[in-house]
Amino acid sequence: MAEPEPVPVSVQVGEKRGCPEDEEEDTPSKKPRVECDHGNGRPPQQDEEEQEGEASDEEEDGETFADMMKHGLTELDVGILKYVSDHEGFSGILKERYSDFVVHEINKQGKIVHLDDLSIPTEAEEPPEAQQQPDESDVLTEEQKKQLGELQLFKNKEGNVAIEVIDDTKEKRTLVHKAIKTQFPGLETKTEEKDGCKFIVAYHAAGKKALAAPRKHFWPKNRGSFCHFVLYKENKDTMDAINVLSKFLRLRPNMFSYMGTKDKRAITVQEIAVHKITAERLAHLNKCLMNLKLGNFCYKKHPLKLGELQGNHFTVVIRNISGTDEQVHQAMTSLRQTGFINYYGMQRFGTTAVPTHQVGRAILKNDWNEVVDLILKPRPGAEKEFLVRCREEWAKTQDPEAALKKLPNKRCVEGQLLRGLSMYGKKNIVTAFGLIPRNNRLMYIHSYQSMVWNTMVSRRIEAFGLKAVEGDLVLKGTTAHVLSAEDAESHSIHDIVMPLPGFDVIYPTHHVGKGYRELLSADGLDIDNMRHKVKDYSLAGAYRRIIIRPSDVSWKVIQYDDPRISLVHTDFEKLENKPAPVFNNEGKHRALRMEFSLPPSTYATMAIREVLKLDTSIKKQTQLNTTWFN
Repeated sequence: MAEPEPVPVSVQVGEKRGCPEDEEEDTPSKKPRVECDHGNGRPPQQDEEEQEGEASDEEEDGETFADMMKHGLTELDVGILKYVSDHEGFSGILKERYSDFVVHEINKQGKIVHLDDLSIPTEAEEPPEAQQQPDESDVLTEEQKKQLGELQLFKNKEGNVAIEVIDDTKEKRTLVHKAIKTQFPGLETKTEEKDGCKFIVAYHAAGKKALAAPRKHFWPKNRGSFCHFVLYKENKDTMDAINVLSKFLRLRPNMFSYMGTKDKRAITVQEIAVHKITAERLAHLNKCLMNLKLGNFCYKKHPLKLGELQGNHFTVVIRNISGTDEQVHQAMTSLRQTGFINYYGMQRFGTTAVPTHQVGRAILKNDWNEVVDLILKPRPGAEKEFLVRCREEWAKTQDPEAALKKLPNKRCVEGQLLRGLSMYGKKNIVTAFGLIPRNNRLMYIHSYQSMVWNTMVSRRIEAFGLKAVEGDLVLKGTTAHVLSAEDAESHSIHDIVMPLPGFDVIYPTHHVGKGYRELLSADGLDIDNMRHKVKDYSLAGAYRRIIIRPSDVSWKVIQYDDPRISLVHTDFEKLENKPAPVFNNEGKHRALRMEFSLPPSTYATMAIREVLKLDTSIKKQTQLNTTWFN
C-alpha cells in the first residue's frame, strides 16, 4: 500500500466566543487541537488535557507549546502507520476556526438531526384548572421582570429580588411563584413575612442552594415523561453544556440523557432528553444562554441511551489547501469509493509523555505500584506548573496528602488518586484507584486495547493489502467466523474485522493473527487469561471493521478572501435568517469543504488523515505548524 511521507499541515487556533455564565471554567486553550472524538455511543471520556488538570495559560513556565509537545506521541507510537490510497497528499489548515468542524448526530431512525424549530409543541388538551388561571405573565411588573432578568444572568449569584404580594391569597402567591420559575429558569423562590407583609423572594439556584430539590409541578398523564430536544452548541463539549443547563434548571446532570458525547472545538447538533421538564422552561433558556440553543421539542415516554445513534454527519473545512483540483478529486474519490483505515485516533492515547495505554498495560498486569508511578511521577513535556509541583512533591516524599495540597483542582485524575491513597493507604492501591471515576479508569485499558488493534491492523494491511484472504475474520450477526480460501473469494476488505484482545474473541488464523500472542507476551500479558482479579478490568474483547467507507460523501473547493468568515451555513444562522456565505471565485485563499457520514465509534480525524496524508498527532502538527509559520 502507498505510504507517503506526511506533508505539512498548519494548525491555527480559532476564534473565541465567550460564555459569561462559565468563563472561568471554559477559558479556551492556546494549544492547537485537531483531534475530535465524537463519542458515537461510547461512554463519555475526558480529554487528556482535562484528566491532567486545568490551569490558566499564565501558569506555564514560559516554555513554548512546541517545546512542551516534543515529548508527546506520534501516530507511529500507537500503531497508525498505513494509508489505503495512492494519491499524493497536500497541506491545509485544520480547525482554523471551530466553525470549520460541524457535526450533526444521526439518530436511531437514520435521520440527520437539525435544529430548525424553536416553537413550543401544542398539546391535545389543557387541564381545566390551567385554562381558568389568569395569564401568569400579568402578575409581574416590568420593573420586577427587569430585576429578575438581571438576577438570572448571574450578575449577582447570592443576591435576591423580593416581591411584595398585594391582595395576598394563596392563589396569588402560587401564580407569582410559577411566573418567576417559568419565565426565569435558574431562579428559585420562597415566601417570607416581614413587618406583617408577605414577600416572595427570588434567588439564584446556582448560589448556595444550587441543587435544592425542585418542587413538584403538575404533569399531565397523557404527556410523555421525557422532553426530547435538539441541542445546538458551539465550542463547548456535551457535559459542559449539560452542566450549564443543570444549573439553570436546578437539576442534577443525571436527569439528562443522550446518545453520544460531542467534541468541544466544533459546532455540534444532537438530541438530548430530560425528565419532566417542560418545553416552555427549556425554551426560556434561549434568552440567556450563549453558545447554546435548544429547540425541536417533543414529549416521549422514554429517555435516550448511549449508543442508540446510527452515527454522525460531518461538515469539515480545510483552509489554505495546497493541493490542485485534480489532487483533491483523487483524494475524495478514494475516500468515497474505498474509505480509510478505521484506526483509533490520537485522542484515545493522551498528549503527555506518559501515554494512557502504558497505564492500561500496568493495570492489566496487576502492577499497581507501576500504575501509581505512571500517573504521578514527574514527566517532561506539556505540564501545568501546579502539576509539576505536585509530581515533585510525590517523588520527594511519597506523601499523598502533601502532594494533594499542591493541586488547586482536586478533581483531576492525579487529585482523585492522591485522595484515595491518603484515605486507604499505599498498601490498598486498588481501592484508592477506585476513587477515579469508572469511565476514566476503563479508558486506560481501552487505550491499551486500541494500541494493540491499531498495530495489528497495520500489520494486516502491510501483509495482505486490500483484499480478503484465508484466515481473516468476518462477522455473521455478532459471531466471528474464520474465512476459508474459498470464502475469501466472495468477501471484500470492507467485510473484514479484527479483534480487540479479550477472553471472548477469536483471532485470525494467518500469521498476522498469531502476532497478537507475541505482542501481548512481550508486554507481559497472557492472551489466554484476559480475566482480571478486579472484574471491571476483565477484557471480553470486541470486533472492529478494519476499513470504513463513509456514506454521503461530497466536497467542494471554495475560494475566499477573508479568513475570518465562516464557510459553513449553520442551523443557527438559518434560524436567524442570516444569508449563506458567498464565495469569491477569484479569492486569494482556497479551502476544501467536505461532507461525510460515519457510523458509531469511528474517528473523523482518521478520514481526514487519509485525504491529506498527514500525521494527526499534536506533537507532529505542532512541529509542522512551527515550521510553516516561521
